[in-house]
Amino acid sequence: MTAITVPGPRRGDQAHARPLWVSVEGINGVGKTTSVRATAAALRSPCLRLDELTDQASDTLPGRVIAALASSGDVCLRTGHPIVETLALLALKFREVEHLTPELLDGVEVILEDRGVDSVAVCQGAILHAEHPATPARMVADQILATVRRWRSMPDATLLLTGDRDVCLARFAARIGRSLPASAVEVIERTDQLYRELAAAEPDRFTVIDVTGYGPEETGKAVETAVRALVDHREALRAS
Repeated sequence: MTAITVPGPRRGDQAHARPLWVSVEGINGVGKTTSVRATAAALRSPCLRLDELTDQASDTLPGRVIAALASSGDVCLRTGHPIVETLALLALKFREVEHLTPELLDGVEVILEDRGVDSVAVCQGAILHAEHPATPARMVADQILATVRRWRSMPDATLLLTGDRDVCLARFAARIGRSLPASAVEVIERTDQLYRELAAAEPDRFTVIDVTGYGPEETGKAVETAVRALVDHREALRAS
């Protein structure tokens, strides 16, 4: 695991009172969801867990939108309208922030997010690149993130889980009970590369955790250790 880095508390009114927002990213099957749930349960600091959009309850607005995007059975949520899909996913992530009321955040020290806006950027960047090969996927991802920054804050810290891609794809296929088509594998492979490029471009925000060869418990412990280090680092900054 790389050394933990975390930016100072965000500037502005009540910056010190805001929870530390940590997003956990990575391709399908790398172990994000299991790790986020285990870490949220184990943290000593009061923690608010934000589930991945695809895990939202079916009777919620996000659940209904995801169900519509998944109606064709495509694991990458492709309906043939990639720009609309991108805007819909971004809107759900903006809505997520708007619903974090002061009452909901009262006493919360850490927001732990299972896939955030970086996921939208890299996944949709990969999909839109496949639709328009002349436009580099990274350029599309950067444009999506630029749009995000106009409307909401980025996470304070992002943990990127990386691992053996073939193992991750096999886990994902086993979880959904069917093999992945070549077009989906191509998107996931490009997504993996885009994640790594974003992490290299923003080392102050990203911490890369290589979980190659880890089981679910080991991956969860690695995420918990990283989040605890981020919390301790911010507490030290507050006290200085």
